[in-house]
Amino acid sequence: MSSTSPVPGVVVPAATVTAFQRDGAAVLRGAVSPAELDALAAGVEENMANPSEWASDYTPDGSTGRFFGDYVTWPRIAGYRDIALHSALPEMARELMGSTTVRFFHEHVLVKEPGTAEITPWHHDDPYYCIDGMQNVSMWISLDSVPAAAGVEFLVGSHRWGRRFVPRKFVDHTPYAAAEHGFELVPDIEAERDQHRFVSFDVEPGDVVVFHYRTLHAAPGTKGLMAHRRRAVSMRYVGDDAVFALRPWLHSPPFEPDGLVVGQPLDDPRFPLVPAPS
Repeated sequence: MSSTSPVPGVVVPAATVTAFQRDGAAVLRGAVSPAELDALAAGVEENMANPSEWASDYTPDGSTGRFFGDYVTWPRIAGYRDIALHSALPEMARELMGSTTVRFFHEHVLVKEPGTAEITPWHHDDPYYCIDGMQNVSMWISLDSVPAAAGVEFLVGSHRWGRRFVPRKFVDHTPYAAAEHGFELVPDIEAERDQHRFVSFDVEPGDVVVFHYRTLHAAPGTKGLMAHRRRAVSMRYVGDDAVFALRPWLHSPPFEPDGLVVGQPLDDPRFPLVPAPS
């Protein structure tokens, strides 16, 4: 049977929920409306024109294209905020996570211009973050047509390995630290390709790729693969079991505790609960 969201007209197929929970990645087709896409696109332009103090440009001097990233600008960019909190996405997240609650963690904007050679290295997101918990989902909203060869690639089932990997810097792909405290270095996934199964998706504007914070993933540059920009806005949500955590390195985004207690829920206006529709 299919799983129907409380939001009228929104349906998350049971097969998609199963794929997300089993594989760690799935895709929701046409989950974001044209009007919402327009609002996100305007938000990206505003964001790139006025980046936050936490913004990054991962393209080295002398290289072609541009790889831009920023996050936690939703408090000032209405297009991000409205879709993160007031669209159908939170209810979709609730179903995918199997959670009674949905809390918005943050948004992350990634833009690769045509001709960008920089890749996104193999990593998973959980070790970057100041949270622990297995009920979570990143919702990667594509603003452009992206062929699977130029999109995000996921290592199927890696969120269920019970392994956690030291974060890697996107600028030079070096690890944040040595292997320690229950975190190991990311293995050479390319050398192990014959040992694993991978998935990526052809996406059109409005499609949403959903994945677990512990799913290993990577992405190529756009050079030779796309003649237009690859813009994506990820909305990140957590569920019932999410608690505040600290890492052996500076977490990203670099939220200060500001009263949050390790092992306790993220009860803080920076991470708003999204109420279920009445």
